[in-house]
Amino acid sequence: MTLTDQATGIREGEELDTARVDEYLKQHIPGLQGSPQIRQFPGGASNLTYLISYPQQDFVLRRPPFGHKAKSAHDMGREYRILNQLNAGFPYCPKAYVHCTDESVLGCEFYVMERIKGVILRADLPAELGLDEQSTRELCKSFIDRMVELHNVDYQACGLGDLGKPEGYVKRQIEGWIERYQRALTEDAPAWTDVMQWLRDKMPADHPKPGLVHNDYRFDNVILDPDNPMRIIGVLDWEMTTIGDPLMDLGNSLAYWIEASDPAPVQLMRRQPSHAPGMLTRQEFVDYYAERAGIRIDNVDFYYTYGLFRLAGIVQQIYYRYFHGQTRDQRFAQFIHMNRLLEQMSLAVIKKSTL
Repeated sequence: MTLTDQATGIREGEELDTARVDEYLKQHIPGLQGSPQIRQFPGGASNLTYLISYPQQDFVLRRPPFGHKAKSAHDMGREYRILNQLNAGFPYCPKAYVHCTDESVLGCEFYVMERIKGVILRADLPAELGLDEQSTRELCKSFIDRMVELHNVDYQACGLGDLGKPEGYVKRQIEGWIERYQRALTEDAPAWTDVMQWLRDKMPADHPKPGLVHNDYRFDNVILDPDNPMRIIGVLDWEMTTIGDPLMDLGNSLAYWIEASDPAPVQLMRRQPSHAPGMLTRQEFVDYYAERAGIRIDNVDFYYTYGLFRLAGIVQQIYYRYFHGQTRDQRFAQFIHMNRLLEQMSLAVIKKSTL
């Protein structure tokens, strides 16, 4: 078994024109020879990710999903720019080589970046890594350290000061995700009415120090050094990155952070080994983040509930495409059940909250 992340066969309906890709890349990246082999990385429910293998070098191609997509989503040029400019202040970004705006090549914009070979953790810790409980705890802390590091990047110095508008970020996120959720409603989806109202009622002021917000920071978006899995060597999936409230980003990550004590239905949603012995609990995650960031966090229930609702919005947008036959990817058939569970989780947080 290899521990480095592997591409597999291409899903039906998501094939690329190999000849067109080859022709374009040879025009824009010097020194390429031979014919490429194209495979697909199995993860990714939003932008699609492919491995382009030439005899002398591997590349990764990112493109939007097939079918309907939100007007402002899947901005390939924006993600390409972030990778190119952020690397100076956050050296975990892959190098981006080329951004194609000519939709005659693949029927959409796309970009190509370097492949960082390493270990990407999925649902469970591979036994081959040999991580004991203490090592797992240190890896978890390193994961949070990189998040704090990102939130403290001098985005002005990286030339990314125009990436987002931090003033009013919290309100825009709440109202924006309510609007997006309602637009993506299907007849079998929960309404989330009580949660929406609670989020509006409990909305805090923006954090006084805005930062770069990854918006999808979780273990399956970081790459570990295969020779030293305690070391993070890459961070992926920058499509939703902006400037805003770092505590909202913390809430996003908490929504994915399923701990060992969570009930069995919740465990079925887990996509990272956050339950493994040694991993911090959600509260320990928050406490460690606050300690490393040098701040105090009193209203974590709001940020966690926001993260759960936002995740439901993403899930429902993807399910909407499946429901209306815009994608045939069978993984998305179960997303409606995930949406319902996320609502129940949110209501449970609200019921216990002292906010």
